[in-house]
Amino acid sequence: MISLNYRDSRPIYEQIEDGLRKLIVTGALGADEKLPSVRALAAQLAINPNTIQRAYNELEGEGYIYSVPGKGSFASANAGADEARRRELLGKVRELLAELRYLGVSQQELTDLVKEVFA
Repeated sequence: MISLNYRDSRPIYEQIEDGLRKLIVTGALGADEKLPSVRALAAQLAINPNTIQRAYNELEGEGYIYSVPGKGSFASANAGADEARRRELLGKVRELLAELRYLGVSQQELTDLVKEVFA
């Protein structure tokens, strides 16, 4: 499900966030599907439950998951609906596009890539 890289400069909770976000965005975790409990995922990854809780809190703040008291955390049906997160990602895309343009990537190559992603 999620693998951690202890040589990565990013904190563990960010790696967990990214892993879960990827599972949700790609559809590996469907809408309203239950995520592992904080304790279960912490035991599986052999890390502190507080680290998992922090990742879950961040994902909930971004709109990727939601919590139901007494039931657990679930993948959101409208993952990424948070407007601030949307603006942040669009800014990153602009930066990447500017760099790709500088490196000589053609508009047609980028158009083909976008069509591939949205297919």
